[in-house]
Amino acid sequence: MDFVDYTGHVSPGGPAARRTLDQLTISKISVGFLDNNAYLLACRTTGEALLIDAADEPERLSDLIGHGPDRPTLRTIVTTHQHPDHWQALGAIAGAYGANTVAHELDAAPLPVPPDFLVSHGDTLTVGACPLEVIHLRGHTPGSIALLYRDPTGHPHLFTGDSLFPGGVGKTTSPENFISLFNDVKSRLFDVLPDDTWFYPGHGDDSTLGKERPSLPEWQARGW
Repeated sequence: MDFVDYTGHVSPGGPAARRTLDQLTISKISVGFLDNNAYLLACRTTGEALLIDAADEPERLSDLIGHGPDRPTLRTIVTTHQHPDHWQALGAIAGAYGANTVAHELDAAPLPVPPDFLVSHGDTLTVGACPLEVIHLRGHTPGSIALLYRDPTGHPHLFTGDSLFPGGVGKTTSPENFISLFNDVKSRLFDVLPDDTWFYPGHGDDSTLGKERPSLPEWQARGW
């Protein structure tokens, strides 16, 4: 698969984009008719990989992983939450690569593949030698999670699923769920992470916490 320069934008049916850090590569691709983002994280030391949201189009996800002898070894697939547009290719990719599947306990039941591992807030996953912190963000779904990579030589990288987007938090179905999600996003992300934290959402373009931070009062006031 050909890769374009990383800007945070990818198009449905278009090429993937790859970002190369000192210890990790991040590849982003849009799959499915809902423009779902899937992210392949590969450790540059060990060659092991982790896929965030096997959302759709298993053939294109396989192309993202690669077919040559130097392709990374997919060890883990993390599903950020239970909504079906984020796991249409989970069974196919997990079966093809023998990868372990991971989700939060509160969102595990609807998944087509029972998770091999259940995670909670504060747990750590690894992709090769690179640790990823699990952050539970309650509101879009009961068990939505984000993953945080603290690059030791750069800024943090945060994969937010459908809990945080440029312009607001994820969709909620009640005022109570909005309050829960907004409070978690504020206290567990904005209050503890720096402005240069780059975040990668489940749909659409990336952003940074610093770019979105001034809008927090507006989001809270409008209730979505």
